Amino acid sequence: MNANSPHARDIAYLVHQQTDLATYQQEGGVLMAKGDGVYVTDEHGRRYLEAMAGLWCASLGFSEKRLADAAYKQLLELPYYHTFFAKGHLPSVDLAEQLIRLAPVPMSKVLFQCSGSEANDTAIKLVWYYHNAIGKPEKRKIIGRVRGYHGNTVASVSVSGQPHMVADFNLPLPGFFHTENPNYYRFSEPGESEADFATRMAQALEDLILREGPETVGAFFAEPVQGGGGAITPPETYWEKIQAVLRKYDVLFVADEVICGFGRTGHMWGCQTYNLKPDMISCAKALSAAYQPISALLIGEKVHQAMLDESRKLGIFGHGYTYGAHPVACAVALETLAIYAERDIVGHVQRVSPAFLNGLAALESHPLVGNARGVGLIAGVELMADKASRTPFDPKQKVGVLVQDKCLEQGLIVRAIGDRIAFTPPLIITEAQIGEMLGMFHAGLDAAWAALQGA
Repeated sequence: MNANSPHARDIAYLVHQQTDLATYQQEGGVLMAKGDGVYVTDEHGRRYLEAMAGLWCASLGFSEKRLADAAYKQLLELPYYHTFFAKGHLPSVDLAEQLIRLAPVPMSKVLFQCSGSEANDTAIKLVWYYHNAIGKPEKRKIIGRVRGYHGNTVASVSVSGQPHMVADFNLPLPGFFHTENPNYYRFSEPGESEADFATRMAQALEDLILREGPETVGAFFAEPVQGGGGAITPPETYWEKIQAVLRKYDVLFVADEVICGFGRTGHMWGCQTYNLKPDMISCAKALSAAYQPISALLIGEKVHQAMLDESRKLGIFGHGYTYGAHPVACAVALETLAIYAERDIVGHVQRVSPAFLNGLAALESHPLVGNARGVGLIAGVELMADKASRTPFDPKQKVGVLVQDKCLEQGLIVRAIGDRIAFTPPLIITEAQIGEMLGMFHAGLDAAWAALQGA
């Protein structure tokens, strides 16, 4: 390899995130050069259909000129300002107002950050801040779910239930706990209905709260659809029963809409899809269609009142980020929301979703596929060694990665999460492009199956 080539320099100087670093040092990877709609092109000119919208986030694809123009216009007018010390700027005001108007349940105020991780980290701080304000400082334990994902900052990764993200980082922090993964296909008992499985999941949460002491449990964090766990949709009656447990023990509910928000599930919010009533809502990713790093935390009025009480007591709300509510990011997010409304992106998702979901479900006849399930334009495909007995592959075989790699050879970018293949294509994808995606995925499955058979 030429020492001055992009690949050699990449290996020499850059650490890649969520990557097998040792293997990367030997083999390198793919460097993207440009994007067009739902496609990206690497430095060698090879085109790929990006069925993950990057990291679940490029909702309007990779070539939306209106968002580039919005960024440029704001860069000329006010390239940076902050919201510290009673100062601010108009784009942040306009965006906060828009988000409160769009919120799936009544919300009071908005805090801006640069990533979903920071938004959830802020929510964790506010859980503790709130309970200190109302005189219940012992109510500080946080519950997430096994295979849940809420970010990579120290606190947000602690509430996430991703073992590989905490291993040897001396995490999770004390006081973070995890209840069961709601993957009905993988973890239901023989003959157990979805409703009965949901009842068992809710009972497991209640048992955890009682074991730790309800007077010590401050909040529960969850995604409407579990993204980083493998695009896992909740079983029938799950959310109704989980929320009843939270209300029973006065546990705050933080809905992580970082992946689900802004149309992904066929509604503007995952909370609307599943009738969730959270106390706080975090969002990011599709907020700016990934064209700028921005996130928002929407907070309910009772949390805001507690913040006011503490600010009166302490003389300041001692929290903030230098680039939170960056005016360029806010301007791009405002234009993104305008495009969603003008082009009826939510309606488009509803129209193309049947082709997407039915096409994936049809692949359950493939010898590698045990189950395919999703909602809107998010879905997970479970790979199984023996479908009849629901026997998974040995993790050492890395069958999910094999399928992912074979799909890449076909020109399709998907994501292996263990032995689940996740799909979250840009929300602008057409039925014809969905057909193209399904064809490439089928070919990738066939190639993986042949490799496993030693062909």
